[in-house]
Amino acid sequence: MAVVRLVRGMRDLLPEEARRWRALEERIVQVLDGFAYEEVRLPLQEMTELFARSVGAAATDIVEKEMYSLIDRDGSSLSLRPEGTASCARALLESGLLRNQAQRVFYRGPMFRHERPQKGRFRQFHQIGVEAFGPPGPDVDAELIQMGTEIWRALDLSGEIQLELNTLGAPAARAAWRDALATHLRPHRAALDADSARRLDRNPLRILDSKLPATQALLADAPSFDDYIDDESAAHFAALKGLLDGLGIAYVLNPRLVRGLDYYGRTVFEWTTQRLGAQGTVCAGGRYDGLVETIGGKPTAAAGFALGLERVAMLRLALAEAAPASAVDVYCCVLEPRRQGVVLAAVQRLRNGLPGLRFRVHAGGGSLKSQLKRANQCGARWALLFGEDELRDNRVTFKDLRSGAPQQALTAQAVIERLVGEAA
Repeated sequence: MAVVRLVRGMRDLLPEEARRWRALEERIVQVLDGFAYEEVRLPLQEMTELFARSVGAAATDIVEKEMYSLIDRDGSSLSLRPEGTASCARALLESGLLRNQAQRVFYRGPMFRHERPQKGRFRQFHQIGVEAFGPPGPDVDAELIQMGTEIWRALDLSGEIQLELNTLGAPAARAAWRDALATHLRPHRAALDADSARRLDRNPLRILDSKLPATQALLADAPSFDDYIDDESAAHFAALKGLLDGLGIAYVLNPRLVRGLDYYGRTVFEWTTQRLGAQGTVCAGGRYDGLVETIGGKPTAAAGFALGLERVAMLRLALAEAAPASAVDVYCCVLEPRRQGVVLAAVQRLRNGLPGLRFRVHAGGGSLKSQLKRANQCGARWALLFGEDELRDNRVTFKDLRSGAPQQALTAQAVIERLVGEAA
């Protein structure tokens, strides 16, 4: 029979990579905890209407051709979530947590879009999203950007990532700019690339995203948003820049920066890198004050960002910052297979006393030499040898696999003390 293969556009995270991802997520979540943002867990599947309303059914590629949707048995249309912000807003709204309250939360997990698979872009991809609902001012925008800056610091990526910043203004100002941009580009429709030509009549701002030199040339003398921005949004943006300057956070103003989701307005930002080629955006976000209203709630100020774990993991690996952690700290060799149960119980007592370390008990028999070979293969730093003499005397032989120091027979308490000292 033919081997069943992985679905195109999906990927497996095998043990070595999964260990890197877990360490990556733990560092990021530690930063978010430091800002007192609380975690929410969201379903993978939502009503399709949620995304059609929030993302924009006619104006974005996501709803038009990228969502994984199905008709449920009751006739309702369901979709795997293509992004997390709408799901987060729906959850907080439905639970009453947005009623006269401010919420600062984060979520993590897979998202799904039927895109063309390529390096750094998958049909199932993973994000950590951060959302702040309630505060309307630039202070929250600054806090989110400060949080992102601290994440890059925690991941040792500060020197590899650049913050790009822009404002899209209020809806009326943005609409006027959009119309002016479309008017400018329509005489050049034939010279536009296929995606840009398709977007011209529905969402011309997305044409600014094009990376094609010919399309960018057509935009060189396009109308500038500076001629259309409303006074309130201009003041908001000026205040944000002042806050970032005060925090010492460097940024580059990018007047061509827009977001692919319709609900964004005013502040938008991206962190980009030159290390990943075309997939250089590793984190992006902004303000979306109209989102909650589009899904049935009252007008609610909101801002946030989403970080792509695939991209960040690729970046750290490209910089050799992510040498895989070993799967095992302590490898426990069983020299008398008939005493396996006794060894399992003894090792569990060690685990209880050393919860920060990973113990693996050898299974399957074999000589001491073969067991120590397994210990080295899995990257263990120490080995514990459980033989008949050790078990009789309530001791264990401790062996440092890296230093070459002489092995020692120790009591369980002495093993714990030794490991605490050496693992510190």
